[in-house]
Amino acid sequence: MSKPDLSSLPSVAFEDVAALSARRSARWRPGLAQSEGLALHNEVFSSSRDGAGAAAALALALDDWRNRPLDSASEQQDLRSVLWVQTREAARRTGRPYRAGLPEELQARLIHVLAEKAEDALFALEEGLRCRDLAFVVGEIAGNPKPLDFTASRRLTLASEKHGVPLFLVRIDAARDLSAARMRWEVASVASPQPRWNAQAPGAPRWRGELFRARAHAPGEWVLGEEQDSLTASKAWRDTDDAVANWTAGLRQRYPRRRA
Repeated sequence: MSKPDLSSLPSVAFEDVAALSARRSARWRPGLAQSEGLALHNEVFSSSRDGAGAAAALALALDDWRNRPLDSASEQQDLRSVLWVQTREAARRTGRPYRAGLPEELQARLIHVLAEKAEDALFALEEGLRCRDLAFVVGEIAGNPKPLDFTASRRLTLASEKHGVPLFLVRIDAARDLSAARMRWEVASVASPQPRWNAQAPGAPRWRGELFRARAHAPGEWVLGEEQDSLTASKAWRDTDDAVANWTAGLRQRYPRRRA
């Protein structure tokens, strides 16, 4: 069997593969929307036991929104509303959005839709993505309902990309299935860092996030958090070591060693 003659292939093909490989190996990081544009269709898988999905999805959405690229025609102050769609089953498992607990910049601009079934929620999500007067759309659907198949996710992707409205769909207690989403996360809550001034105060929220599928980025795992209205990301193993060290130090402080 004769070997293929690679010299006969156009050099452009090799350049395209090299460029695609370089882009694919680029790691995701907070603030990436400023240079690469908005991540338009995202899925966030989480368990209903810790309620991490909606909080992490909102943190990712706000990071993109705050770092969105602005041209000369764009208004510096974005006053568009935010659409939040839940099925009744998702609301039963994780609760409804608490307006007073949202970031101040969103409290007066939230539009909440409670849908009886997954079909109704998908319809509301798609209609929201067709409206450019929305800053972004958050959805919550529990389990793996039959209407949310690959065709439905493809319709959401096309609507989001055509009208430029990002979607962050929280998949509560769902298995990883086929989807057209461009970025797919799995998140869970982790221990908060100890507050600097008051050890008894609750710490800032943190999540362990695994980016297990992305069209333009290599998979990875980070510990995500929020500091001064900014999303932070650090290597998961380093924070795990810090958390274990802090936990051990706390035990030593609470139960000091006794001399024999």
